[in-house]
Amino acid sequence: MNIAHLILCHANPGQLKRLVDRLMHSDAECYIHVDKKADITQFKALLSGSNIHFVTNRVKVYWGDYSIVQATINSFEEILATGKPYDYIQLMSGQDYPLTGIEAFHKFLENNPGKVFMHYESVADVWHEAIPRIKNYYLSHLKMPKGTHQAEKIVNALLPSRKLPDGIVAVGRSQWFTASRESITYIVDYVKKERWVSRFFKYSWAADELIFQTILYNSPFREHMVNNNLLYLDWSAGEASPKVLTMADAPAIMASGKFFARKFNADTDCEILDYIDNIAVTTRANS
Repeated sequence: MNIAHLILCHANPGQLKRLVDRLMHSDAECYIHVDKKADITQFKALLSGSNIHFVTNRVKVYWGDYSIVQATINSFEEILATGKPYDYIQLMSGQDYPLTGIEAFHKFLENNPGKVFMHYESVADVWHEAIPRIKNYYLSHLKMPKGTHQAEKIVNALLPSRKLPDGIVAVGRSQWFTASRESITYIVDYVKKERWVSRFFKYSWAADELIFQTILYNSPFREHMVNNNLLYLDWSAGEASPKVLTMADAPAIMASGKFFARKFNADTDCEILDYIDNIAVTTRANS
């Protein structure tokens, strides 16, 4: 089971190295997109090897706007252009971390060929807070020097609500997922062919949480989608981002049954990563 791990990151090269070391497997390679605003030399100084690749077509990434989508698509394109026979491509953050030995993840995917592991909910029926992302105009991608929110108010007052093309159902949630190479190829080709996709989602807020799920849900790959992105997150703090996990969260993390968790910050709590490593080693030794 050949896996390409695509990691989006912008900081903490030491923590990223720790993640990459845990992902290493004879049938895996890591592709790293470093935010173009960050100094990539500090990452390259720590990470090297034939199975580690840095994405060259980098993007300056800004939270909530289309730049995250563009960085992901650029990275997908570079992975696919290698022609290597990956079975799965995993999209992850530099603040993710495996909860088990990586061999267990490979075996799991080997037993589930062709699947797409994503978290998705219907915007119209369940994820109601995302409705404005579809209906309203957001202008963050224009990088206006000031007055963005005021301009959005004016535009949304004057123009009719936005709508997806007829027949397209909006779904989404977490941006992180693990998907078959065939489904990733479909996404890249669809965005190139269907020009409305990028035009529409550039005016959405946090399009990275909508665009990929929506494309696949409205495609032949819908039947392969599993509503589980294999990732543990804790939203109990009620913030715009999941809480940073610490040793206090260890019982919930290890009882989650997930292969990965986020988000971690080694500067805040390195002990939790050590704890997970020890559990993974013990599990592997007893398997």
